[in-house]
Amino acid sequence: MKKEIITVNKEKVIVQITTYDERWYAIPATDEKTELPKYNFYPSVTWITSHYPKGIGFMKWLASKGWDEAELAKEEAGAKGYKVHIASTPLLKGMEVSMKDAYPPEFGAEPQELKPEEYECLISLANWIDSLGKIEIIATEYTAFNEKEKYAGTIDLICRINEQIWIIDLKISSQIWPEYEIQLSGYSHLDIGLEELEIKEEEWKQRKLAILQLGYNRNKTGWKFTEIQDQFDLFLATKKIWQKECEGVEPQQKDYPLSLVIEKLKPKENKKSKK
Repeated sequence: MKKEIITVNKEKVIVQITTYDERWYAIPATDEKTELPKYNFYPSVTWITSHYPKGIGFMKWLASKGWDEAELAKEEAGAKGYKVHIASTPLLKGMEVSMKDAYPPEFGAEPQELKPEEYECLISLANWIDSLGKIEIIATEYTAFNEKEKYAGTIDLICRINEQIWIIDLKISSQIWPEYEIQLSGYSHLDIGLEELEIKEEEWKQRKLAILQLGYNRNKTGWKFTEIQDQFDLFLATKKIWQKECEGVEPQQKDYPLSLVIEKLKPKENKKSKK
């Protein structure tokens, strides 16, 4: 199990619990009966949308690769995507990112230098920003939850482009699968701290959604920006499928001591002989 503590703002802290099979977000809460602290576990947007039908395009890709090769390709793409996402955060904050900088391929792993294809994704991100007339970065890797529908997620990028609010999901794949579009709809309906992010409620109502493909090799720009329509009804329908398929599944929780020592193996203190 991996645990990541994410501070959303001064009042809310979200603990992200990751296991090998599923992802949960743990929201600190108080038990109504005992008034003791507890955690409410919400499934992630990506876990929910992984249950959306893959479509004929994905099935053809899977058939062409074979199961083992496809799983390996997904693992490699996942590691590449994680590094690119982590490296994009300082870049979007105006910090310098070097090709020799090291980033982990997954949470908790040893950092590794950026590979050329990963660095190319960052170059394409910089080129996309340079192509815009005006952009204001509002938030990156913004974690929030939907209290009504009981799910949570992390938005890659919230920005204001030419006075228009955009929720943008960064992808490194050359294809936009239907699952990706549904993910964005889930992100769009998270309970965002508008006052904290200095977003007016009226402009948030007019928000737009887009997928930005980085390292895109099918055009000369190296990136592709695609506006996505809000399909929250499909997200909620997918959530019902998730509930049916994952009924009874709960996060794996274990209590661990903060440190270990075997008393009988502790070195004995040297006692000076009394004269």
